[in-house]
Amino acid sequence: MHRRRILQGAAVTAAAALLPASVRAVAASTAETDYPGANWAPASTSNYTVSTRPSAYPVDFVVIHVTQETFNETIGIFQNPAKKVSAHYVVRSGDGYVAQCVRERDIGWHAGNWDYNTRSIGIEHEGWVDQPAYFTDAMYERSAKLTADICDRHGITKDRAHIIGHHQVPGSDHTDPGAHWDWVRYIRLVNLA
Repeated sequence: MHRRRILQGAAVTAAAALLPASVRAVAASTAETDYPGANWAPASTSNYTVSTRPSAYPVDFVVIHVTQETFNETIGIFQNPAKKVSAHYVVRSGDGYVAQCVRERDIGWHAGNWDYNTRSIGIEHEGWVDQPAYFTDAMYERSAKLTADICDRHGITKDRAHIIGHHQVPGSDHTDPGAHWDWVRYIRLVNLA
């Protein structure tokens, strides 16, 4: 019996190794996340700063991003130690699946501005700023629930002064989430969640 369990475990491990790294990280994740609706897909420790927020830095903002990549490519970028970039969460377009890549207590490297990185939670959304079809009902709804939960836990006001686009970060050269992101709808959903 003991030998059978060892062989079964080896077979599962071998099968998992055949999956691409980004899928393996999402599929095999069982660690507890900050948001109960998220699945753990850890970023490389080379791509964020370990911290003790909110005691080290207050969390004052949620920064909304659009990946300019697919969901799996984004997870792969965050897991690549050479990329030096990460966000706390990634939301998939088609079904609103939420992956957490960086703990909220830690500082994601997403805003391009150290002060804003230290004081914000970054949420990436699968898609491209010029392709509004990626901004599905499922994505808006699941992301809004995530943002509402973050705001509730960190005492962040649920308005456009505190839930901002990447383009609003001082010094940013990014345009995301772009002209097709429906801010009125999004803030309404955050406040209804």
